[in-house]
Amino acid sequence: MVRYGRATPQFSMRLSRVAYGSRLNESPPRTPRTSLRPLTVAPTQTASATDDDDVQRVAALAAAREQIIEAIRRKVVGQDEVIEQLLVALFAGGHCLLVGVPGLAKTLMVHALADALSLDFTRVQFTPDLMPSDITGADVFYEDKATGERAFRFVPGPIFANVLLADEINRTPPKTQAALLEAMQERQVTAGGKRHPLPSPFFTLATQNPIDQEGTYPLPEAQLDRFMMQVNVVYPNEAEELEIVRRTTADTLEAIQPVLSAEEIAEHTRLVRRTPIAPHIDQFAVTLVRKSRHDQPEAPEYIREFVRWGAGPRASQWLVLAAKARATLSGRYSVDIDDIRAMAAPVLRHRIKTNFSADAEGVTPDDLIARLMKDTPDVPDRKIGGARLSSLFAAGNDRQP
Repeated sequence: MVRYGRATPQFSMRLSRVAYGSRLNESPPRTPRTSLRPLTVAPTQTASATDDDDVQRVAALAAAREQIIEAIRRKVVGQDEVIEQLLVALFAGGHCLLVGVPGLAKTLMVHALADALSLDFTRVQFTPDLMPSDITGADVFYEDKATGERAFRFVPGPIFANVLLADEINRTPPKTQAALLEAMQERQVTAGGKRHPLPSPFFTLATQNPIDQEGTYPLPEAQLDRFMMQVNVVYPNEAEELEIVRRTTADTLEAIQPVLSAEEIAEHTRLVRRTPIAPHIDQFAVTLVRKSRHDQPEAPEYIREFVRWGAGPRASQWLVLAAKARATLSGRYSVDIDDIRAMAAPVLRHRIKTNFSADAEGVTPDDLIARLMKDTPDVPDRKIGGARLSSLFAAGNDRQP
């Protein structure tokens, strides 16, 4: 297919008005006519071929999810909901805050996840004397003994990995906590006036101990909002704990075989953003988030009574992305209301700040979220017409929330 590079009259008029906006009555200068060079247009992929590829990718991701969970279960007993939420955050491109008492296999779970995905894993134990350069890296003075050349060279820190475990992040001062802000949001580190991109994918998992708060530095709201989800790790039941004892006291070692590569994870992340969502489900997510703000007219009375600050717009973005990831990981081609409801608590619980009245009456953010979902009606579902998936899959926005 060949077409010639001749501008249309309407397009030429727009160019003239831009170039000669102050002199609209004057004509643009005439240029001598030149021969037109043909422009060759590359063939584009048809919508049906793209749809078929996406269908195959959804099926492949659902199969990979089962393999990943099976691989992690070789080292971790129970915690199925936590593993599911970690996978959702990973394929949605977000970060997680793990909250749980010591001894619940948080570190082992993250390490097993990195092994199952063939990703580089580093662990940083956050302590009161930890400095920002201990995480991000620093410029170090270097002298070449052969040539005598002296220069500063950047030595990367442990943050340059695919999976970073920030263990007990609230044990370190705010200036060190803030060193993660740029890395989590921009996927890069700035040192010595130069930007150093982080490897892709980059996944931060921070842990907190909810019991011992003495001598800790609570994360500020600005940094809490950078985490896509807060995942609560709970105690195992009796049968799971018995299995833990049997495995850990025997002379056995389970090896994990990688399931996905970094390139495949990046492709599946883009697939998640292309997952279609109906307008009324988008509206349900936004309405749910807006009702959590005490100063909004649609906020219920109990929100005005117990909430000091509600969730911001980033919560709406992450809630929709989490629902898309959950649907795709389940092998479904579109988002359902149940996906929004399942992801509401981990996405919103660390973004809703309760006041003294809530603390005095024992009302938690999870209680408020459950009540909000109960009081927010579902918009009647509208069936999507058309058999072709070209009406379902749309190009996703690659911009990070």
